[in-house]
Amino acid sequence: MASTAAAAATKMHLIKGDRHLYAKSDDSVVVKQILATHSPDGRDVDTRPLLKLVEDILQRATPTVIVTPQAHLELVEDKAHHLEVVGMLEALAYTIHKISCELTCKCSGGGDAHATTLSLFNSLTHYSWDAKVVIALAAFAVSYGEFWLTAQLHTVNPLAKSVALLKQLPDILEHTEALKPRFDALNNLIKAMVDVTKCIVQFKELPSEYISPDAPDMAMALAHIPTAVYWTIRSVVACASQIISLIGLGHEHVSSTSEAWELSSLAHKLGNIHDHLTKQLELCYRHIGEKKHVEAYQTLVRLFETVHIDNMKILKALMYSKDDLPLLDGTTKRRVSVDVLRRKIVMLFISDLDISQEELFVLIQIYSDTHQGKIERHYEVVWLPIIDRHVPWGGAKEETFNRLASVMPWYSLHHPSLLEPPVIKYIRDVWHFDKRPMLVVLDPQGKVVCPNALHMMWIWGSLAFPFTSNREEALWKDETWRLEFLIDEIDPVMLGWVKEGRHVCLYGGEDIEWIRRFTTLMRRASQEARIPLEMVYVGKSSPRDRVKKAVTVIANEKLSGYWQDPVMMWFFWTRLESMWYSKMHHGKTIENDPIVQEVMMMLSFDGSDDGWAVVSRGSVEMVKAQGKMINNCLETFDIWKARVEEEGFIPALTNALQPFHTPEHCTRLILPGDTGRITEQVVCAECKRPMEKFVLYRCCNE
Repeated sequence: MASTAAAAATKMHLIKGDRHLYAKSDDSVVVKQILATHSPDGRDVDTRPLLKLVEDILQRATPTVIVTPQAHLELVEDKAHHLEVVGMLEALAYTIHKISCELTCKCSGGGDAHATTLSLFNSLTHYSWDAKVVIALAAFAVSYGEFWLTAQLHTVNPLAKSVALLKQLPDILEHTEALKPRFDALNNLIKAMVDVTKCIVQFKELPSEYISPDAPDMAMALAHIPTAVYWTIRSVVACASQIISLIGLGHEHVSSTSEAWELSSLAHKLGNIHDHLTKQLELCYRHIGEKKHVEAYQTLVRLFETVHIDNMKILKALMYSKDDLPLLDGTTKRRVSVDVLRRKIVMLFISDLDISQEELFVLIQIYSDTHQGKIERHYEVVWLPIIDRHVPWGGAKEETFNRLASVMPWYSLHHPSLLEPPVIKYIRDVWHFDKRPMLVVLDPQGKVVCPNALHMMWIWGSLAFPFTSNREEALWKDETWRLEFLIDEIDPVMLGWVKEGRHVCLYGGEDIEWIRRFTTLMRRASQEARIPLEMVYVGKSSPRDRVKKAVTVIANEKLSGYWQDPVMMWFFWTRLESMWYSKMHHGKTIENDPIVQEVMMMLSFDGSDDGWAVVSRGSVEMVKAQGKMINNCLETFDIWKARVEEEGFIPALTNALQPFHTPEHCTRLILPGDTGRITEQVVCAECKRPMEKFVLYRCCNE
């Protein structure tokens, strides 16, 4: 028994020979040696299909747990054996066979692993780096696959049994526990080899039009690839040696912890190489992504500068052309293609996911009123949701998006991710989107005819169709400042009062004591003047808790009328802001446009902490004043009430207010959103002097 063991030990020593597989080598010296063997002749090898085939072999031949094969063999789908692989193998079959034979011969006869590796490099001298490593891996896969076919089938297949006997393979399947450390280490190393090889092939496949070899990230990777190829092929040699060492060893020597440790050392080395290459690959992909984004952005700019026969190119560039059904139909809730928008006026509703309920409600109402009872719509709206891609997309955001899309009657992107970064950049840079929703109007040829129609939509509703800047200018030419324009369709009852010739008073603010005092004084004045007067409280542009409290007091104490629906209050102030934006867009100022002056005064009232009031009769007479001023004037009503009968209430109040106007004032104009594009000076509506500009950040959560 002892003599048998000694003979086996001697046989193992002879097989291993003097193979110092894992002796530390200076990488720089190694690189010089393998660079000396590198002389590519320009032949182009498509390594991807070959690598897929090799992966398929190694996955099937490398079980994580050694199991006894069943009599029934699993039928597997032939995924790897495509025509592209067959065609490529016709050219490489001989080379792979030659390298496989060399690998088997060198590893069987002993010798230094480094010398064996260099010998393989010499045989692969005319191939590129990626081809060298894939061919070497393929050569190993051939012998490795044959080994496992024989080992796994020798108990069920007579041919395999005879081959196993001839090769004197140990009864591997009966010694699972003893072999487990070695095969675990072998499996880990094979996985590391495949991972590094994949990285090398990925570098070869990087598009040269987007990243050149001279690019810093690419240059650093390319400098490291020869080392990566060397250690991968060196690992191939180690794995082949391990498989060959099992032949003829018998049952006594199936376990060797030192060899498992040596394989693990190589796997660790390749793991570090893989980590480095992966980081460089990520940097290269980022570089390519940035180049592609710049290219896509420039393409978008050119598309909008070009005349088209329809809007398809524009819309597909905006809405992710790779998706055949990028849109969700708001009516049917089914996904549809961009073709439903062909040669139609398209309004792009651009917003983030933080849309106010009031805003969405009013827009839906205007849209529905425009299309009610009509078979064909005059225009189509498409929601383009802008999200911050740096913020993780979670369940809460998904729920918000789905909720918003479900209530929109128009088209929307079926997912925000369909808006590519270059499109978002274009929307921000060229169309100046910044938080506040906007409506960009494209004509049937895809040309931008209005950079933001949301303002004219708020001001005139469907009357603004077809929502072009020319239409907006025409509507302004026909407009005058009157109560009907200020109220529009917000309050039909109030419009009835105007037609009846009643005096109507709108007032706002959030100071309860001022409201009580003002309504008392105004009611007394109207009663003594014997004029029908309707007072309505319209609050402030941001209906906070103090405004809600004011509404409660007004209702309980029956101080005046008020708008019960907060949407009416929101819409009143939003229309005023839209009037200002619209006028500024057309270059109008206080000096050259009376409506601008009136709008500025109303917005200044809203920006102050005081109350204010506007009193009107019919479409012509109107007077307005700041809260303290009008209260002081009404307190002196006894002095000027005699003039009411002669002049009328509005003219008399206007004249009575004159003495209360003083040079001292502090006017605040608070405009939400980005006003950075408005380069003109903003002039005070009170004194016509340029206003100072401040930046206000506000968070009101009362």
